Amino acid sequence: MKGGFGVDNTKNQHKKYHLIEYANGKSLEEINGTVEVPHGKGFFKTLFAYSGPGALVAVGYMDPGNWATSITGGQSFQYTLMTTILISSLIAMLLQYMAAKLGIVSQMDLAQATRARTGKALGIILWIMTELAIMATDIAEVIGAAIALNLLFHIPLIPSVFITVLDVLVLLLLTKIGFRKIEAIVACLILVILFVFAYQVALSRPDWAAAFAGLVPSAKAIAQHPQIGGITPLSGSLGIIGATVMPHNLYLHSAISQTRKMDHNDLNSIRQTVRFTTWDSNIQLSLAFVVNALLLIMGVAVFKYGAVKDSSFFGLYDALNNTSMLSNPILIAVAKSGILSTLFAVALLASGQNSTITGTLTGQVIMEGFIHMKMPLWARRLVTRIISVIPVLACVAMTSGESVIQQHSALNLLMENSQVFLAFALPFSMLPLLMMTNSEVEMGEFKNRMWVKVCGWVSVIALTFLNLYNLPSTYEGFGVWSKGTSDVLAYLTIVVILVLLAWTCVELYRGDKRFAAEGKGFGQQEEEMKNSAKD
Repeated sequence: MKGGFGVDNTKNQHKKYHLIEYANGKSLEEINGTVEVPHGKGFFKTLFAYSGPGALVAVGYMDPGNWATSITGGQSFQYTLMTTILISSLIAMLLQYMAAKLGIVSQMDLAQATRARTGKALGIILWIMTELAIMATDIAEVIGAAIALNLLFHIPLIPSVFITVLDVLVLLLLTKIGFRKIEAIVACLILVILFVFAYQVALSRPDWAAAFAGLVPSAKAIAQHPQIGGITPLSGSLGIIGATVMPHNLYLHSAISQTRKMDHNDLNSIRQTVRFTTWDSNIQLSLAFVVNALLLIMGVAVFKYGAVKDSSFFGLYDALNNTSMLSNPILIAVAKSGILSTLFAVALLASGQNSTITGTLTGQVIMEGFIHMKMPLWARRLVTRIISVIPVLACVAMTSGESVIQQHSALNLLMENSQVFLAFALPFSMLPLLMMTNSEVEMGEFKNRMWVKVCGWVSVIALTFLNLYNLPSTYEGFGVWSKGTSDVLAYLTIVVILVLLAWTCVELYRGDKRFAAEGKGFGQQEEEMKNSAKD
C-alpha cells in the first residue's frame, strides 16, 4: 500500500537484520498521527493541542553551542549584535515554517521528500553530510553535559564524559511514556533555562533602552573593526548565525509536525494543522530568541566590560563566582551564595538533556529518509554518542599534562571547530526545502507566497554565502595547517560544496517535473479533493 505520494507504508515487508531493518514508511512511524487534536473548538484549546513540536525544535536554537557566542558578543561589542540575534531568529522562523508545512502537506519529512526526488548516490552523500552535522552538535552536547556534571558534582572530566553515554537510558525511559509527555518534559527544561538567565539578567539591571536600540539593524554588526578579544563584529555575527540556524532542526520539524492526527483528504483539516503548527513554532522560537538575547545581555550587564577572558563554560562558571568580575552590588551579594554559578550549570545540563532527545529523533529521520534503514532509538543513540565521545576523550587526554586554562581552551576550541560540519550541511537542507515548498506541484495552495519566496531566497543565499565565506578562517582556526594550506583546502571545499549544490538543484528540478508528469504531488491530490467536494 502506498501513502505520502510514493512512500511505502506496508509494515509487513520489513526485512530485519539484527538491529537494522528496512524502512520506507511514514516518518517516525511509531508516533506519526498519534496525537489527537480538537476540531471546531476555541483558538487556545486548539493551539494547546498542537503545542509541543515547536519546543523540540526551539531546543536547537538554545543549545550549548549558542552560549559562548552570545555572551562573548555582548562582552566585546555591548548590544551591537542584538540585531544579529533578531535576524537569525526571524530566518529560523521562516525556515521552520516551511519545514513543518512540507511535512504536513506532503506527508514526508525533508529527508524522505529530498530522496524521493533525487538519485541513490546523492541520497547517500546527503545522509553522510547530515550525520556529520548531527555528530558535530553531539560533540557540543557531550562537552556541555560533562562540564555541567563536573561543576555540579565535582566528577572528573573523563568519568563525566563516560556518564553522558548513559543518557541512552533516559531516552529508553522516554520512549515508553508517550510523545506528548516528551514534549512536556522538553518544554519544562526550556522554562528552566529561560528562568535561570532571566533571573541573572534581572539582578544585573541592564540598560534596556540600549538593548532595544541594539535590535535595530546597523552596519556596525557586520563591521570588520574593531577587533576585541580576537573577534570582530563580523566574526561575532557569523558565530551567532552559525550557532543559531542548524540543518538538523529542519529535518526534525518536517517529521514531528506529522505527529498530530489529521484527515489528509480534507483541505480544512490540513489548513488547520498548518496554521496551528505555525503558531506553535513561532511562539517557541520567540522564546528561543529571548533566551539568546538574555545570554548576550548577560555578557554586557552581568559582567564588567571586558572582564571575561575565558568564554568557555568553565570560564563563565568561574566568572559567576568571582565577585570582582560582576557588575553591581546585588549580583555580588547573590554570587557569594554560589547560586548564580550553580544555576548556570543546571541550565547547561538541562540544555544537554534536551539535545539528547531531539538529536536522536533527527538521526532516525535522516537514516530512514535518505537510505531507508532503521535502528532502535537506543541503539542509534549509543552508536552516535560513543562516536562523539571519542574526540572529547582524546582532547581531554592530550591536554591532561597542561594547565587548567589550556585544557578548558582546548575543549572550547574542539566545540567551536566541530561546528564546521554545520556549514557543509546547512545549504543542502535549506535549498531543497525552499525549492519544494515553492513548487505548486508539490504544495498546491500551500506553496510559498511571493514574499515568503523572496525572503526565503535572500535567507538561503545569505546564509550559504556567510557559511562559505567563513570557511577559510575556520580552517585556519584548526591550527593544523599553515594559512596558505588552510586557504587552499577551504577553497577546494567551497568548490565541492557548490558542485554538490548544483547537482542537488538539477535532480530536484527533474524530480519536480517527474512528479508533475506522474501526478504524485499534492497539487494533483488537491484538485481531486476540490472536484469531489463539488460533486
